[in-house]
Amino acid sequence: MEENFKIEIISPEQIIFSGDAKAVTLPSYEGEMGILKDHISIITFLRPGILQVKKADGNSEKFFIEDGTVEFFDNILVVLSASAINLKDLSKEAIDNLNKAAQDKLSNKDISDHDRYILNHKLEAIKEIRV
Repeated sequence: MEENFKIEIISPEQIIFSGDAKAVTLPSYEGEMGILKDHISIITFLRPGILQVKKADGNSEKFFIEDGTVEFFDNILVVLSASAINLKDLSKEAIDNLNKAAQDKLSNKDISDHDRYILNHKLEAIKEIRV
């Protein structure tokens, strides 16, 4: 029996990834969420983190996500994000720039608790990235 489902990761400019997946792990505000075939329908928001796609061929691809929304319905997962970047496309310099920008924003004493929460998750995700 087929255990795969369709996934598309879409930005306003392009389709970043499209294919079949066995499993997807994504960073939602509720925590790390795993999606398998026949998961209940869901719509949720993404927080900064790593989205991992275990493809039908057994290989995996990882994406750095800063924000976005997710919809899973009828075994189709759609991820909409203006900030989805395949980890294999990130250079050390780009990671350092992301880290510095987040650190600079976090050092601002006037940011809200929500922004502080988002920036801390972003920094944690950046630490996980190995180039």
